[in-house]
Amino acid sequence: MSKYPATLKYTKDHEWARREGDLIRIGITEFAVEQLGEVTLVDLPSAGSKIESGAHFGDIESVKAVSELFAPISGEVVEVNTALASKPELVNDSPYEAGWMLVVRPASAADLDKLLDSAGYEAHLGSL
Repeated sequence: MSKYPATLKYTKDHEWARREGDLIRIGITEFAVEQLGEVTLVDLPSAGSKIESGAHFGDIESVKAVSELFAPISGEVVEVNTALASKPELVNDSPYEAGWMLVVRPASAADLDKLLDSAGYEAHLGSL
């Protein structure tokens, strides 16, 4: 698997978004995980919360730092990965599968089109 799957869309803040029917699943990229190191805590909003594209929606703590999480799209949180409360290391082990964070009902399906594709994200990383 590529470090940055082509089936995902990306933000410059290192979050990813994947369309799943009418919903969008959100997490952080492998690059973010590498920068953070061992994840020790993930603080996420509850189901029913509203998130706004580009706005802070939660925090992730690691042995190295505490980092803010930024929403790639606007919408309503319909599901939270509750497994992360007791097993935050899932983010390290599987950032694109078991380590996902939120499932959101998007306010606008067009929000996803504003994000970077995998090639654009890799180009962004090359400019850092």
